[in-house]
Amino acid sequence: MDPINTARELATHASDIKHLQADMDKLVSDMDQIKKSIQNIEKALSEVKGGRKTLFLLLSAAGTAGSFLTWLADKVFFR
Repeated sequence: MDPINTARELATHASDIKHLQADMDKLVSDMDQIKKSIQNIEKALSEVKGGRKTLFLLLSAAGTAGSFLTWLADKVFFR
């Protein structure tokens, strides 16, 4: 084989390897960003879940208090 062709092929391969490495570095960076985004989404969902439970607790307490006041008004004022 001709040494010039061999050197040209090696240079081409070296260039291809550099491009592949740059692409891999970009993919790793993108994956890190995606991981952070997923963690932020999970955090937001857990906060929503806790807020929803608190809201249900408050609504249940308000419903219980309203029912008690209605019962009390019925016993005190309408008997």
